[in-house]
Amino acid sequence: MNILFTCAGRRNYLINYFKEALGDDGKVLASDMQDSAPAMVDADEAFIVPAIYEDGYLDAIKKIVAEQKVDAVISLNDLELPILSAGKDEIEQLGARVIVSDERVIRIAFDKWETALFVESIGLRSPRTYIDLEEAKKALASGELKFPLVIKPRWGSASIGIDFPEDMEELELAYKLLTIRLTRSILAEASKEDLSHAIMIQEKIDGDEYGMDVLNNFDGEYMGTFARKKLSMRSGETDKAISVIDPKIEEIGKTIGQNLKHIGNLDCDIFEEKGEYYILELNPRFGGGYPFSHEAGINTAAIYIDWLKGKKGISAHSHYAEGLMFSKCDRLIKVN
Repeated sequence: MNILFTCAGRRNYLINYFKEALGDDGKVLASDMQDSAPAMVDADEAFIVPAIYEDGYLDAIKKIVAEQKVDAVISLNDLELPILSAGKDEIEQLGARVIVSDERVIRIAFDKWETALFVESIGLRSPRTYIDLEEAKKALASGELKFPLVIKPRWGSASIGIDFPEDMEELELAYKLLTIRLTRSILAEASKEDLSHAIMIQEKIDGDEYGMDVLNNFDGEYMGTFARKKLSMRSGETDKAISVIDPKIEEIGKTIGQNLKHIGNLDCDIFEEKGEYYILELNPRFGGGYPFSHEAGINTAAIYIDWLKGKKGISAHSHYAEGLMFSKCDRLIKVN
C-alpha cells in the first residue's frame, strides 16, 4: 500500500507515523513544490511538483498516482483542499482513494464566514463575526461588539494576516493594511472571489483554548473526538498541550462530525469562556495539533490504513488518555 502526502511541507511527524503504521507493507510518498521541504527527507520517495495554482499541478499529482501505484492521497494544505476535492474523480479513476472531503465541506471550512454560519446553524456558538467594516463599526457604536477584536482573512490559512486591534484607529489601519497585503500574499487567489468582503472582523474570546481532532470514517460517519488544552502557540500552531477528556467537548465534536459529514480527520479550534464554548476554525485535514492526539493514544494513521484495507472501527488503535502533556521541539534535517 502506497500513501501520497501532497503539500508535505514540515509535517515530518505524519510521514513517520504512517511509515510506522505501514511497516513493510508499503511506502509513504511526499510531494511539494520545494525540494527543501523537510517532510520530503523522511518520505520513502519524494517528488517536486508545480505550485498548487500553476497549470499542470493536478496533472503532476495524477502522474505520481499512476506511476507509483498510489492507494491513497492525503493533502496537508488548506489552499490545496478545494483543488483536490474538485479533481477527486479524476484521481480516483487511477485507483487511488483521495481522503479529502467533498466540495460542500471544503467550502464551509475554507470560507471562515461560512464556518461561522454553519456553526450557528447546528446550534453551537461562534464569536460575533462581520465581513463588512461599516457593519462592524455600527455594532461597535451600539455596544453589540467591543474591543479588542480579531481581524483576519476570510479565506485564510496558518494564521496569515491575523491582528488584534484595540481601538477604532487600530481597526481602520489594520483593515487597510490587510486589504493591501491580501493582494500580494498566497491568499490572493482565494480572496479574489469577493475581495470587498475578504476580511473578517470577530469579537475576541478570552479564555482557555482547546484543539480537537474530530474523526469521521471515509463514509462521513462520526467515530470520535480527541481534545487537548493548548498551553502555548507558535506560528499559528500548537506548541505545548495537554490531553483532556471532557464530555462537553466530545458532544461538540459529535455535533460537528454528524452535521458536517467530513471525511477523515477534522482539526478544530475552540475557546471556553465562562462555561461557554466557541468554535473558531474547522480544518478538514491533519493539523499541527494532531501529534498531541497521536501521542495521547489515538493512532489515526493506523486507523486510516485499516479502513483502506476494508476493516471497520477504531478500537484497535484508540487508547486515548487524559492528562498527558507534550511539547514540540525542532530538529535539523540534512536536505539532499
